[in-house]
Amino acid sequence: MSDQPKKVWAGFGVMMLRDGKILLGKRHDDPEKASSLLHGEGTWTMPGGKMEFHESFEDMAYRETLEETGIKLDQTALKIISITNDIVPDNHFITIGFLCETFEGEAQVMEPDEITKREWFPLDQLPSPLYPASEKVIKNYLAWVICKY
Repeated sequence: MSDQPKKVWAGFGVMMLRDGKILLGKRHDDPEKASSLLHGEGTWTMPGGKMEFHESFEDMAYRETLEETGIKLDQTALKIISITNDIVPDNHFITIGFLCETFEGEAQVMEPDEITKREWFPLDQLPSPLYPASEKVIKNYLAWVICKY
């Protein structure tokens, strides 16, 4: 066991919607390659990552989405739709979920060692298993949509 103090990380996921479909990526099955401190190997996830020092919410969402997918988000169109407390035995994240429906570019696999493929899924036909943090963002979004009407 490490003598390093434990810390809480700030992370996020971007729920990108186009024509009623969400963009998800399949994490590598190998835990060493999946690059998930929350143990999400083999799961489907939204673009996302960890906040860097002195970075704004909008800048982190733009940076990570571009790095992971090649898509440029319209930072003025980002909406925070979810904040969750994600805890596993060896890590702890506060996860901020964004919604973005305005962006340019086509989804690519920019980091093939971590994400093996990217696909658009209808919200009523999501793949399984979902990355737990992404699943929470999606559920919070769907609850919000239902409450709006």
